[in-house]
Amino acid sequence: MTAEISSPIRVAIIDDQQLLRAGFKMVIDSQPDLEVVVEAGDGDTAWDELHDSDVDIVLMDIRMPGTDGLAVTAKLTEHWEKNRSESSPKIIILTTFDIDEYALEAIRAGASGFLLKDAPPEEMLNAIRVVHSGDAVIAPSTTKRLLEHLITPQQADDRTPSPQAEKLAQLTDRERDVILLIARGMSNTEIAQELFVAEATVKTHVGRILHKLDARDRVQIVVTAYENGLVTPGE
Repeated sequence: MTAEISSPIRVAIIDDQQLLRAGFKMVIDSQPDLEVVVEAGDGDTAWDELHDSDVDIVLMDIRMPGTDGLAVTAKLTEHWEKNRSESSPKIIILTTFDIDEYALEAIRAGASGFLLKDAPPEEMLNAIRVVHSGDAVIAPSTTKRLLEHLITPQQADDRTPSPQAEKLAQLTDRERDVILLIARGMSNTEIAQELFVAEATVKTHVGRILHKLDARDRVQIVVTAYENGLVTPGE
């Protein structure tokens, strides 16, 4: 009996630097489980190529001529949620800046994390696989540092009630524990070990958290937790 071979992860590279796209494509296509299927150098072309594409992961530059990566990320995310919510592609933001306020806006718009353009090739490859699996938060240390730098919870007395406040109030104590560990960049396996429960139990908790917070993915869970003071910088 012949073993079934899974299809490679289909990747799109959106960046206005042709040399960078070529370098990324060479690294990605060298992997048997990854394949670059779309390339574009601006947001308008990205929309044309991607809105009805079967791509799995999009590497998206923010700063491009014309329609930038932030605008096309929001547009694509909204389109995919309406038309293919069960199999929406995931977007990884590419940036040359370690701390970039636009990266946070892109995450809020629907991206699943961000990656520095000068990251080692193995980190980029791992990021693609991790985001595709839907398990851990991409590049935990870098993403966590971005959130800690850009999201400073207000003092409790001054904090404006968040639209998410009522949803957060629905979380159980154990679900809050899981969120804290997600914010530390832990995978489901690591969370299961930390809490001494089965990995299937963690998956159930994560699913319920996503549902209660109406969140797209784990990164959005973490953003919501930071913005509402459930997770604080340095925690």
